[in-house]
Amino acid sequence: MDDGFIPKHGGYQNLLSYRKTQIVYDATVDFCNRFIDLRSRTHDQMVQAARSGKQNIVEASMASGTSTETEIKLTNVARASLEELIEDYRDFLRTRGFALWNKDSKPAKAVRKLGSDSSHESYASYKSYIQARSPETAANILICLIHQANYLLDGQIRQLEQAFVKNGGLRERMTQARLKERRKHSI
Repeated sequence: MDDGFIPKHGGYQNLLSYRKTQIVYDATVDFCNRFIDLRSRTHDQMVQAARSGKQNIVEASMASGTSTETEIKLTNVARASLEELIEDYRDFLRTRGFALWNKDSKPAKAVRKLGSDSSHESYASYKSYIQARSPETAANILICLIHQANYLLDGQIRQLEQAFVKNGGLRERMTQARLKERRKHSI
């Protein structure tokens, strides 16, 4: 049976990148409510950047059926939003005289190890690590989590690129479907 030229799309809930960005969003809301003045622009900007990272994955996934270009662009917007959020956390650390963990430091490696365990796919798994720690430690944990999400998004963008080169986009599928239909009727 022919499924048409619009492929299945959606399913963002199954993407590890989405689940990681959901953790980042929930943790950022918690962090900002605890350590950033609720009335400050920084609070709003950080929460919005975390939200944008997550929501653009949702939008990209839903647009994927009709526009590979839009899917790639929105996935990249998610990635860019998270990079902006990392910079906000670095600013938080720097302006308060706190240390930024080196990526090869023992605590950063511990967060990476925790993040690679598939049983830690919700904020509930990280909440105690973040809420019981100092603002410096919490910010560094979040930076590590964002790096993990960015790593996944980078791979996702490369896969989308390769899939486009291999399979083309909607216009090509539409043309092929139309040519196939014409061939059926010309016989």
